[in-house]
Amino acid sequence: QVQLVESGGGLVQAGGSLRLSCAASGRTFSTYAMGWFRQAPGKEREFVAAISRSGGSTYYGDSVKGRFTISRDNAKNTVYLQMNSLKPEDTAVYYCAATNPYRFPLTRAHEYAYWGQGTQVTVSS
Repeated sequence: QVQLVESGGGLVQAGGSLRLSCAASGRTFSTYAMGWFRQAPGKEREFVAAISRSGGSTYYGDSVKGRFTISRDNAKNTVYLQMNSLKPEDTAVYYCAATNPYRFPLTRAHEYAYWGQGTQVTVSS
């Protein structure tokens, strides 16, 4: 098992940047593919980005492509989401998730077994 704790959310103006972090417990972090999802009020959970176990492959949802960057540091058991050029529609609770991947990328929430508690990102116009 792995436990995930997100941090780095907050309030930012449109056009600004934030970096989210997700710290994982355990010694097997590098065996998990990681993903970021987000959920706005009244909406379904949306795929944001995924990264392979080594970090060599990444994949993004269309709405964030070119603005967000996912990365990981396996030595620190941490995955990051750098968010630039933020828009009000990026406002949501952001979750990191881990999975034992049978393929890459995995973009559906049910394909991830472990989840963090979420961190709120609010982008003001």
